[in-house]
Amino acid sequence: MDTLIALITADIVGTPAWLWLSFLAVVFILLAFDLGVLNKGEKELGIAESLRLSLFYILVAVLFGGWVWYSRGADASMQYFTGYAIEKALSIDNVFVISLIFSYFAIPRIYQYRALVWGIIAVLVLRGLMIGVGAALVQEYDWVLLLFGAFLIGTGIKMLIVKEGEQDISKNPLVRLLSRVLRVTPQLHGQRFIVRQPHPVTGKMVLWVTPLFLALVVINIADLIFAVDSVPAIFAITTDTYIVFTANIMAILGLRALYFALAAMVHRFEYLKYALALVLVFIGGKIFWNYYYGKLDPAISLGVTVAMIAGGIVFSLWKTRKNALGAH
Repeated sequence: MDTLIALITADIVGTPAWLWLSFLAVVFILLAFDLGVLNKGEKELGIAESLRLSLFYILVAVLFGGWVWYSRGADASMQYFTGYAIEKALSIDNVFVISLIFSYFAIPRIYQYRALVWGIIAVLVLRGLMIGVGAALVQEYDWVLLLFGAFLIGTGIKMLIVKEGEQDISKNPLVRLLSRVLRVTPQLHGQRFIVRQPHPVTGKMVLWVTPLFLALVVINIADLIFAVDSVPAIFAITTDTYIVFTANIMAILGLRALYFALAAMVHRFEYLKYALALVLVFIGGKIFWNYYYGKLDPAISLGVTVAMIAGGIVFSLWKTRKNALGAH
């Protein structure tokens, strides 16, 4: 018994093991609920249902933030909410890419949600690894934060001045490689990722992957690329690994439901990227301020971040309102 108590209360990167286990248990329950209840059978997730589910995930994230406030103090809670807001806003860009991937592989909406939910499992591992590496680097070499800051400022400036070109999934090297290396069925097989079918030459039953599996792999690689921006951004807010990880994962959990609400209207957020660019520049600049002049009040970071993101969303909806009315 004493050994078990010692393991549960053991310190893992500055946080007791039972806090990590509790959070992972909550994530597991939410995933089981998603796959076992919401995704039971083949049904299409409608916009109204996806909005309700998105609000539910946002409520869970807010309640968790309240618990962080209660257990770790106001500063830690504001850092959590700042990281959550940045990750959530960056996710809107992710929605556009996911939509392109599903369109390229001709995945009907009825099967998209299953692929997105299973994708979270891989994202948990990949984000965990990236955050773990980032935390080790920051703990060992504090000047690494300055590199993160410079990277964020550079990325933000690039987003402001470089115009995005059309994205062609068919020319993606990863898609080409997977299509050559794997045996891919020409059609979908319901919600299945892998099936057994006869080999075209030998006639023996062999494993084939479906287009749904390819979409799942490409989406997770795309998410990993997005993490290159989002993980340094949260480390710029706090070096508390627990806050970095939980803010990231809480935002990602809700992305899958948010996708179905936003996929059809993602074009309405075309000016949000400029607000995100300013946020990245601000967060990157905050690192240098903290390093040379002292810690900036977390309330200022949260206020500026939320104001910029909200401003970007409102301005985007206002500027594209005529297009939206024209579509009706």
